[in-house]
Amino acid sequence: MTSWALSVCSPPLLLARAFVTRFSAPLSECASPPSLTDLLKLSAPLPLQSSDALRKAIRELLRHGGYKPTGRGKPASEYLLRAEAEGALSSINQAVDACNAISLHSGFPVSVVDLPLAEPPFSIRLGQPGESYVFNASGQSIDLSGLLCLCDAQGPCANAVKDSQRTKTHSATIATLSVVWGCQAFPQETAAAVAYYQQLLTKLGATVLEVQVSAPG
Repeated sequence: MTSWALSVCSPPLLLARAFVTRFSAPLSECASPPSLTDLLKLSAPLPLQSSDALRKAIRELLRHGGYKPTGRGKPASEYLLRAEAEGALSSINQAVDACNAISLHSGFPVSVVDLPLAEPPFSIRLGQPGESYVFNASGQSIDLSGLLCLCDAQGPCANAVKDSQRTKTHSATIATLSVVWGCQAFPQETAAAVAYYQQLLTKLGATVLEVQVSAPG
């Protein structure tokens, strides 16, 4: 079995957790059941709950490198709250639905990338001045300067605001890498979000493999 690792060179406020998920079939063949899509509503009874203090801590985490998490650059978890309130949060596929459900209820941003589209080694670091990537099919880009980013061998591919179009899931996705952007101020909540996330995927018939997260050696 392949062993996965993720090195972190980042602000001390971050408590990142990561794992690989292997689905039983390509996502196009794995329809999200009602037990999953029902979780895309705040009224769903999940044992996870965000708070104003947690949302503030996430913003402080993203500000640490100089990034400004406001407006269109706010954390993905806050975007999901607004989308749910407006009735605009809909099912995409099992991988994204599980990611969004956990982020919506826990308050932690979550990234999910197509593992075969990414190239090891993986790391988390601050985006450098001038770095950017396209984040949607329309070709819109995000300035990554000072923003914590998940990187592969080609450069940044995801973050707590918007994931890269280059490594997004698609109909043929069979394996993903998930990163929960937790924070040191909320270790128990971070652990609970990861545990429920993995349990949710396992119930869908997927296999989950922990990724070792450590400082670069």
